[in-house]
Formats: sequence, structure tokens, C-alpha cells
Amino acid sequence: MGHEHHHDVDTMGDRRLGWAIAINMLLTLAQVIGGIISGSLALIADALHNFSDAASLLIAWVARRIGRQPADHFKTFGYKRAEVIAALINLVTLVIVGVYLIYEALWRVFEPQIIEGWMVVIVASIALAIDVVTAMLTYSMSKNSMNIRAAFLHNVSDALASLGVIIAGTLIILYDWYWTDTALTLLIAAYVLYQAATMLPKTIHILMQGAPEGIVVDDVIKTMENIEGVVNVHHLHLWQLDEHKNALEAHVVINSFDETETIKAALKASLKQHFTITHSTLEFETKHCNGECQTWAV
Repeated sequence: MGHEHHHDVDTMGDRRLGWAIAINMLLTLAQVIGGIISGSLALIADALHNFSDAASLLIAWVARRIGRQPADHFKTFGYKRAEVIAALINLVTLVIVGVYLIYEALWRVFEPQIIEGWMVVIVASIALAIDVVTAMLTYSMSKNSMNIRAAFLHNVSDALASLGVIIAGTLIILYDWYWTDTALTLLIAAYVLYQAATMLPKTIHILMQGAPEGIVVDDVIKTMENIEGVVNVHHLHLWQLDEHKNALEAHVVINSFDETETIKAALKASLKQHFTITHSTLEFETKHCNGECQTWAV
């Protein structure tokens, strides 16, 4: 029953992503056409940002399906890290888009163009409505997924950008302030780069097998050595299998192998309770050893 419920949730999530991808692709096309007709670089900038969101959702959708594949002899830990790799691809793309927008905005300073304010306001208003709908489709899923959370934040930023474009278009209509279009483009680019900068370190950290955020290796060792029967813990390695699963391997020195099963159970329970470490490989050694130590890995 639990498996069927999980499958239903995954299917519903895939369906929501599908709808979000479709409406964002249509929105991107409408924004590009509107930007070309109106001459608004800010509108095209928002379209590029929106396209990156649609592409991000598409990559996340593919990664979700790959990540659900069970472990096999080729990928013994499973395929869940596909979503982390997808996040890295999406974030690098955001950086490229952000840099390109800055280049285009600065070029407009030297070659200003006439902009149709009403076209900007109308298309941006449609974009704002669709961005809100997309954010609603992905909000609940964003709580447990790095990819979907990034896409959700992008949609929120898109909504803010569309609101900004509406304001710029209104200022052009009322006061002929064409410079606001270039200024807004720079703001959108800065926000895109800011988002990428905040998420890239965590993504790379996971791929580099870094220790889980908030867990200090010395604290883990101390907690393990406080277990009765444990003499010493060394050669400890701590990393994230994916966004939600923490793993550990370590050498544990004990007095006698007769206590191995009891100590092992206590260690695994403590690691799970205090550090949410659900996958651990422990190699036991006796404290009395000269030269080669007898070991027992579990």
C-alpha cells in the first residue's frame, strides 16, 4: 500500500511538472514575440529567464524518472544523484544566461531603441499570471527536492521580474523613461546570478562527497566513542549519497569481538538518531594488536 501511495505521488508530481513545462514554454514564446515587436530588452530578458525555468523543470522531470531507478551492479548506490547533477546543469545555465543579459543590457546603453510600452505591460501581465500558476504547481514539491525548489524559486523570481517589467512599461508610457528597461534588465541578471551563487556551493559540495551540512565530523566521532565498549574511532568518512541520505564509514576499535553485534546496533541507532545517518559501514578492530590488527567489517 505504501509503495502504491508513493507511486501515485510520483505520478502526480510528474504530471504537475509536465503542465508547468508546457505553460512556461508557451509563455517564453509569447514573451519573445512581444519583446521583438515592442523592442523591449527587459521582456526578452524575462523570456530567457523563463525559458531557463522551463528547461530546468524539464531536466528535473527527466532526473526524477532516472532517480527512481533501483540500484544495480552498475550503480550500486542507485541513481538518485541524477537530480543533483540536473541541479548543477540548471545552475550553470543560469550563470550563462545572467552574464548574457548583462552584456545585452550594457550594449543597449550605446544603442538605445524605441520601446512599445503597452505591449510590454500586456505581455508581462500575462507572464505574471502564468508564473504564479507555475509556482503553485511546484510549491508542495519544492519542500523535498533541490531541483524543484530551485525551479520554484526561479518562478517566484520570474513573477517579481514580470512585475518589474510592468512597472518599467508603465513608466515608459507615462514619462518616456526608456532607461528603465535597461536598468531592469541588469536587475534581472543580478537576481539570476544571485540565485545561482546561493545554490551552486551546496550542489557542488554534494557531488564532491562533502560532509552533510550541519554535521561536524568531530561531533560524530565523540558521539560514537561515548557508546559503551567503543575504545576509539578513526579513518572516518562522512558524505551525502544524495540530497536526503547521509552515509558514513569508519574503523571502530573495541575490546573484544564478542561485543561486536551489541556495539554495532548501538552505534547505528545513535548515528541515525543524532545525525540522520542511515547508511553506515563499520570496520571493527580489537584494541590489542601488534603489527596487523584483526578486523571485522559490518
